[in-house]
Amino acid sequence: MLHVKSHDIAEQMTLIDAELFHKIEIPEVLLWAKEQSEEQSPNLTTFTEHFNKMSYWVRTRILTQEEAKDREKYFMKFIKVMRHLRKLNNFNSYLAILSAVDSAPIRRLEWQRPNLEVLKEFCQLIDSSGSFRAYRHALAETEPPCIPYIGLILQDLTFINIGNQDFLQDGNINFAKRWQQFHILDSMRRFKKDKYEMKKSERILSVFNNFDDCLSEESLWQISEKIKPRGKKKEFKPES
Repeated sequence: MLHVKSHDIAEQMTLIDAELFHKIEIPEVLLWAKEQSEEQSPNLTTFTEHFNKMSYWVRTRILTQEEAKDREKYFMKFIKVMRHLRKLNNFNSYLAILSAVDSAPIRRLEWQRPNLEVLKEFCQLIDSSGSFRAYRHALAETEPPCIPYIGLILQDLTFINIGNQDFLQDGNINFAKRWQQFHILDSMRRFKKDKYEMKKSERILSVFNNFDDCLSEESLWQISEKIKPRGKKKEFKPES
């Protein structure tokens, strides 16, 4: 994977995401906030599963490298891919990779300070303080095509559903609740209007292999602790 250009990887990830994203029907998303039923929201379920698979695929690529220098190369590679994903307005893959490189089994290892500084910068986009203010602001300024982070959409709709009744005490429809739901879903619909114009590359897609080659959380922790046993103090090395 290291021989493939970072922007090419980002483009192919984006095409996969876009294809899955456009299959999601708006009613699926609304139903999920109420029922959380995989059967009633099949396309949404596929999309969220893809997010998780991609994240664990990235973790596996990094941790299964035998040498520290090779782990560092993969770590740096995914940082570069994230930069291109941000330019493509693909917040979904961006956050899938971010959740991987910032996961505990990877974060606890020793990385070069410049890479950690970049990672810290990238994490600010999805900082949960202020109700994800930075991400919401970035999304509001984004023009389609765009692939939003579906997790926050589902979270917002779930909170709205839990915190508001469908009908008011006088029996009338709670239009305030409906308006909040519409605002979120209309934003999602807007991003589904335009499509990315890149072309698929079977060569790069074969490298992904549908992101099936990934290890479990338990296995990743075992590798991480083998690399750096628990209780081992970090060695501070002078910068060259």
